[in-house]
Amino acid sequence: MSIAPDDLIARAARVRLACFDVDGTLTDGRLHYDASGAESKAFHVLDGQGLRLLEDNGIAVALITARESAAVLARARDLRLNHVHTGVKDKAACLRMLCAQLGVGAGETAHMGDDLPDLPALALAGLAVAPANAHAWVAERVHWQTRARGGEGAVRELCDLILEARGLRAAVLGRFGAA
Repeated sequence: MSIAPDDLIARAARVRLACFDVDGTLTDGRLHYDASGAESKAFHVLDGQGLRLLEDNGIAVALITARESAAVLARARDLRLNHVHTGVKDKAACLRMLCAQLGVGAGETAHMGDDLPDLPALALAGLAVAPANAHAWVAERVHWQTRARGGEGAVRELCDLILEARGLRAAVLGRFGAA
């Protein structure tokens, strides 16, 4: 599913809660294990900056992942994110819980995911987004697909879209002396 640019901007302008899958969205989807079985993940700095910009501009950010991961918890701590949900079996139920907790309607949410476990949350979100390398069955069911692949700036594309649609670009640039 693809929507008209005006509809995309309108949906992005309503976002008050942006939710993100981790593996394949904030990362490239590969899982790295060392000889002792410890997992590591690589996160893109542009994505982290985008998540902080959303939070700093009053848009709540949540990470919702099916996997338990110390690396995800460490990255979330580094970014000072308050809504981090690991080991989630039902991402749509988690999204509904976050909406109730934050007083946000489903139409005021964005969810970005790349694979089948994300479909229920994507169907619920007012703005459903997938990275460029999402599974084809997911890509055909979202409102928008980024140009960047997961773990390579896809999250930042969505963050920038939301900030731009909400009229926050000048404020963000001004914060960095580039108004």
